[in-house]
Formats: sequence, C-alpha cells, structure tokens
Amino acid sequence: MSDIIPVEVPTVGESISEVQIGNWLKQEGDWVKSGEDLVEIETEKASVQIPAPASGYLQSITKQSDEFAEVGQQIASIQVAEQPAGGDGGSSNGGSAPAAGNTASAPAPAASAPAPSSPAKSGGGFVMPAAQRLLDEHKLDASQVPATGPGGRLLKEDVLAYIRNGSSRPAPAPAAPPAVPATPAAPAQQMSSPETASLMTSGGYRSEEVKPMSMLRRTIASRLVQAQQTAALLTTFNEINMAPVMAIRSKYKDAFAKKHGVKLGFMSFFAKATVEALRRYPAVNAEIRGDSMVYRNYQDIGIAIGGGKGLVVPVLRNVERMSFAEVEGSIAEYARLAGENRLQPSDLMGGTFTISNGGIYGSLLSTPIVNPPQSGILGLHSIQERPVAEDGQVVIRPMMYVALTYDHRIVDGREAVGFLVAIKETIEDPARLFLEV
Repeated sequence: MSDIIPVEVPTVGESISEVQIGNWLKQEGDWVKSGEDLVEIETEKASVQIPAPASGYLQSITKQSDEFAEVGQQIASIQVAEQPAGGDGGSSNGGSAPAAGNTASAPAPAASAPAPSSPAKSGGGFVMPAAQRLLDEHKLDASQVPATGPGGRLLKEDVLAYIRNGSSRPAPAPAAPPAVPATPAAPAQQMSSPETASLMTSGGYRSEEVKPMSMLRRTIASRLVQAQQTAALLTTFNEINMAPVMAIRSKYKDAFAKKHGVKLGFMSFFAKATVEALRRYPAVNAEIRGDSMVYRNYQDIGIAIGGGKGLVVPVLRNVERMSFAEVEGSIAEYARLAGENRLQPSDLMGGTFTISNGGIYGSLLSTPIVNPPQSGILGLHSIQERPVAEDGQVVIRPMMYVALTYDHRIVDGREAVGFLVAIKETIEDPARLFLEV
C-alpha cells in the first residue's frame, strides 16, 4: 500500500497556537505535486499557505473552511503516488485517489459510490462536504444550485447564496394562493444550522447567517479595544489644497509609469511629507514603554490596505531612504499580496506610524484609531472641490480633509497641530520635499 503522509498545521509564529482554516485550494481526490499549495490558513496576523509535503492524492480532509485547528494538528493526508498519465491529476478528470485498501492502483469506476469523506458528484462537478450538509439540511438538490467553484465544484458559499435569495423555501401549490394565518401563531417552519437560520413569517422568509469571527478580525477588534482602553486618544483636523500635487501628478504620471513600471499616486507624496513632519515632531514617531518614552531616528510607516480578509497594515521600512518609485512599488506589491491573502506576519510587524486612506472608499471625514504601541495615525479622505477664500476671493479648489489621531500621553496638542500643518505645507508646496525646507 502507498505511504500516507499527514498534512499538519505548521508553526507560524512564536506566540501563535491556533489558526483558522481558509480556502482549500485542492479538494479530496485531487492529485497534488510536492510543494504545491493545498490550503490557506489564517493567523491573527496574516494568511499563509500550507504546501503539500509530498506528491500524491489528497484525502481525509478533517477541517473545513472557517473551522479552527491547533498548530501541529493533522488536517488532511497525502497518499503518495505518481501523477496519473494523460491528465493533471484533478478529481474532475479521472485522477481520483485509489480507494483505501485497493493495491491495484486503478481509480475506482465512476459508477461506484464515493467515500463518505469525498466530494459527491452532481451534474457537471463535485459537491463539497460542507455544501452537501447544507443541501441535506434544507432538502435541496445539488442540480438546483449554480456552482461557482473550480472545475464546477459546488461550494458552501453557493448554497448559502441560494438560500439567502429565498430559493430554499418550499414551492407553493400551483393554484393555491399564499396561506395567511387567521390568528398570530408561532412560525410554521424553522430551519437552522451553524451557517444559517431561516424563519417563515407572514411576509416570507427572514434569514440570519452565523459565521465565526476570523482570526484577523478578532485581532483587529482586540487591538482597537486595547487602543481605546490604554491610550489617551485625541484627534485634530486640517484641510489641504491638493491642486499643486494633482498638477505634478498629471504632468509626470505617464513618464513616471514608463520609467519605473508603477503608477504615481498620492500616497508617495503623503509618505514623504509624513517623514518630514515626523522629523520636526519626533514625539509623534515615539512610543511609551513602561515608564519610558522611546524616540526613533527612523520612520517605518504602515500603510492601511483593504485585503481579502479585512484591513491590514503592512509596513514600509525606512521610508526616509526610499524614493517615490520605491514607495509606490512597495505599496502596489503589498496590495497585490493582501488581495491574494499572501502577506506574511513579518510584513505587518513593527511600524512607528500609520497612514490610512479612507478617501478611496468615499470617506469625507473620520477619526482613525491609533495602532498600539504607536502614538499617531494620519487619516486621508476624499478630494472634493469646495469654495475657499484666497486673497480675498472665493475660488473653487480640490480640497482634502486630513486627521491626526494621537496619544495625548506622549504628544501634546501643539505638536499634533504642528504636525498636520507641516503635512499641509509640504503637500501644498511639493518643492519642499526636494529642497528639505
């Protein structure tokens, strides 16, 4: 019999003992190559992938998406085997794993019943175990539900979407009008599961979906509460005329992209302006450690990015030494990794200050929350044309509100206001970035 090799949750950090299972990139019965990513796991800091420890057939998946597992726990196994001839080894094209105890190495006939832990075949694809449980609970047929998974696989999310759209309700008799109870009564039918709970009311179905909070979201929630409870947070505001930076960007964006291979955005201007402001007001770049204040002579700036699992803040190291192209390139790469849930814990650790751009989502004004143990965070917002007074005249200018939330234990109000004024002066007169005045 072929060797069976366990797939275990690896060590992903010194203080991390539990992870949450993300998306399985391969399914039971698929042939996988050694080193190929099998599943995404989410820690409290980032998402990582577990590679296949050997080439063979994936089997015995014991932890589904959104479930939790401990470091070192087995979540699947690999039956060592050579890649089948004439195919890519996927379960949808004849590369299914041999049945346990079958030493003939030939895949089981298509007409034979699949193993209980294997995906069920339905229509043009496979029904994943979590999806099958939902189908059984709601008495649905897999052929009714559109499948969106790879290779036509029916996923749990497909069934949940079908249920949320009300398609799981029993079909009424063709000629019978909807029944209306004569007197108030308890719901005639109730369906519940860990994923959904649907109630029939006189007006139809109302659904609720219960999902475990992700590891990343739990960490975000914990740190936000920690910041509110341990720091004396205060926010100050200012507004910036973005016309000068917009003019420079419009004039040089094509040449910049052609030379450096990345787009010229506003974030590089704000990152470099922040470096200058932090140099003038070092308390905003400091932190409290016990009864001491730690001042840094470097600027590691975190850039808040919306990722696949939520907001993440990868850190640009030594921004004071980076060029505009290096800043823009690093941000673009982090955004790509965040979208693919491939950021590493080391990408998110550290940081002396944070910039959060809510303007890309349409935010006009907000009060960002400091990321402890940092002492400040700069919030950027939408650019809107507004009437402003210049030299006694009312003119229309593209204006942006900016906000600085700071820890009042270490940063005084005068320093906070001066910090924002420094940002404003630099952005409204970008030549300061190159003349260092």
